Amino acid sequence: MGGRRTIREAVIVVAAVVIAAVAVAPLVLHWLTNQPDQRLVDLDVYRSSGQAVLRGAPVYDFLTQPPQLLPFTYPTFAVVLAVPLALVPWAAAQWLWTALIFVALTLVVRHSFARLLGRIRPWAPIAVGVLVAMCVYAMPLRDQIRFGQVDLMLVALCVADVAPARTRWPRGLLVGLATAIKLVPGVFIVYFWVTGRRREAVTAAIAGAAATLVTFLILPADSADYWFRALFDSDRLGSNTATTNQSIRGMLLRLYWPDAVTSLLWLVCAAIVAYFGFRAARRAWQDGDEIRGIAITGLIAVLVSPVSWIHHLAWLVVVFGAIVGDGRDRRRVALAVCVWVFYIMEVPWWGITMLAHHTGPRFLGRIVQDAYGLGALGLLVLLRSRSTPVAESGGVDTSRNESPVGTLGS
Repeated sequence: MGGRRTIREAVIVVAAVVIAAVAVAPLVLHWLTNQPDQRLVDLDVYRSSGQAVLRGAPVYDFLTQPPQLLPFTYPTFAVVLAVPLALVPWAAAQWLWTALIFVALTLVVRHSFARLLGRIRPWAPIAVGVLVAMCVYAMPLRDQIRFGQVDLMLVALCVADVAPARTRWPRGLLVGLATAIKLVPGVFIVYFWVTGRRREAVTAAIAGAAATLVTFLILPADSADYWFRALFDSDRLGSNTATTNQSIRGMLLRLYWPDAVTSLLWLVCAAIVAYFGFRAARRAWQDGDEIRGIAITGLIAVLVSPVSWIHHLAWLVVVFGAIVGDGRDRRRVALAVCVWVFYIMEVPWWGITMLAHHTGPRFLGRIVQDAYGLGALGLLVLLRSRSTPVAESGGVDTSRNESPVGTLGS
């Protein structure tokens, strides 16, 4: 019987891999075989930063090859981690990075849907394969592959650090390292703090600071250049008014009001979102639903950041899991599917078409153009409700159960 069970489990895992591979193959092949100068352009930035270090060139002065001409915009710790990419041939780096994106996505799915997977434990690998295949077609996730982005890996670091009941490392370490790579994950230091986990918050802060200080010793000139110049130049990130910037600030910038008015409104709105958002995240944690708390915190990061490109909404995977819960409530499953369909469609570009062709009132075109950011705000409001994630579980901490396909902390 044990041998038959092992064979059945192996067949289920293989079937899960096949389902996911077949489903995502068209997407992967499309973006890894398109025009060379349009292929994984953000990965090219990371790799070029590593090459700059190896040849002793200033990291924050280079631009990638035309037509992209993109600068490196992350903290210097990310540069150190990018050096191995410079040692790998470009074609191999593309496939390796894409594989890492899917590894990260799988990890995030296993954590985010742990309650559902725990309920269907024997078939959990199949469910993981299907969920990975579905999630990756939402536009913020598609863009991870299109651009060769790092967002899903940062989401995975934060989720793996926060979600499990136990970790094999000091909790907060991965959040700190993610913050040293890209500042935005620092919102989880605040999340640790407001949920009373002060030790974890301090651990994360120390880990991030230590990684940054070590990098200062390795690359002192580049570190100084980033922290005292490049960090404060938001134009290095690209046009802040572009449709792809779906943060609150991006939406306000597209109103083209006076700069002082826009800046004041952004600070007020960001403060309101952060205040009520972190209160909701704390309440979710108190209710025993860590995944909902993580989802809310991720949405806060997207909304209050000065610039949030569409691919920064990789937190949607966690949002889907928070809405679905254990999958017993069909209304919540239907809601998650509706949210998924919404983010599959390229709605903001409908707004651009409306504005360009003067279709309907101009304010309506702006609303459609801001659809992903407004959608994130709507999801934040939805997840604030105590009843959304765990009403039927009576507040039991089911989100911290072990994964049906292995220990989540492993």
